[in-house]
Amino acid sequence: MKVNRPNSQPISAEDLQSLEKLKSLIERVIADGKVSKDEMDSIKYCIRANGKITPQELELCQRLIWDKISTGELTYEWAELS
Repeated sequence: MKVNRPNSQPISAEDLQSLEKLKSLIERVIADGKVSKDEMDSIKYCIRANGKITPQELELCQRLIWDKISTGELTYEWAELS
């Protein structure tokens, strides 16, 4: 689904760098086909690190994590087993 944001501003160089860092982290996390709670916490920390959450970050998580979980391509481990 394409979302139109008529009032959105162009992404800044700093935000672009944060987005690339997030993408790299997500790609490392999902490489094994599963996401643990700790890995998800790391992703959330990365998103919040600069004090703001951008639509681009949310879209990246949607595309690389949640869409893949919903299709079964990726699994989310809710709790770590000891």
